[in-house]
Amino acid sequence: MLRFVRLVRLVPARRRAFLFISLAAALLLASAAHAQFGAPPQGTQVRDPSALKPPAGARVAMVEFEDMECPDCARANPLVREAEAKYKIPLERHDFPLPFHAWSFDAAVNARWFDLKSKVLGDEYRDQVFANQISITNQDQLRQFTEKFAASHNLALPFALDPQGKLAAAVKADYALGQRIGIEHTPTIWVVTANSKGAPFVEVVDRSKLYQLIDQALADTASAAKPPPKPAPKPPAKKLVSN
Repeated sequence: MLRFVRLVRLVPARRRAFLFISLAAALLLASAAHAQFGAPPQGTQVRDPSALKPPAGARVAMVEFEDMECPDCARANPLVREAEAKYKIPLERHDFPLPFHAWSFDAAVNARWFDLKSKVLGDEYRDQVFANQISITNQDQLRQFTEKFAASHNLALPFALDPQGKLAAAVKADYALGQRIGIEHTPTIWVVTANSKGAPFVEVVDRSKLYQLIDQALADTASAAKPPPKPAPKPPAKKLVSN
């Protein structure tokens, strides 16, 4: 650090000011990137928890808000999908495409088009985009990738994927929901419960503890899974015998 300061002193005053401005801008961008891609230590300050609950009939589920162009979402996806399969609990995936990402919104619309064919196919598309994210750098490459994925499932991708804008509206609705909840970064993942003795939802800030959080949620909802005891059968009524 001292050597850096000595070198800066050798730079002319005008260029020195430009250097400090550039350095400050770089630090600001790095801070912003960390806020958007890395989970904050204290977790999300939830403003509206109405969506943080399992679907009907489930005790425990995971709720995730994701951006298919987000590198950290790509890293989290295999772990979340493995947990879904291991514990056989629902995974509620929501779109939260960040505005500065070039193709994430289009990818979310594409995924919803495949959802119309089957939810399994839509989720497979999302998984494949995450797995191949590094090779998709613009909208044209996304289109090429999507056409190949469709063809591999004997589907022809239409020229106008969403002519009435219904799929785009659904993506925007998910984004608005995330804003109401208070999301500030992707991915944001919660383990949510119904009729729990513990917290109704817990954010997965440290993904190495995901399985531990699910185990705790299952334990906290174990009593809700047991059917209530059946009442003991009543003894048959005695017949009155008249003399």
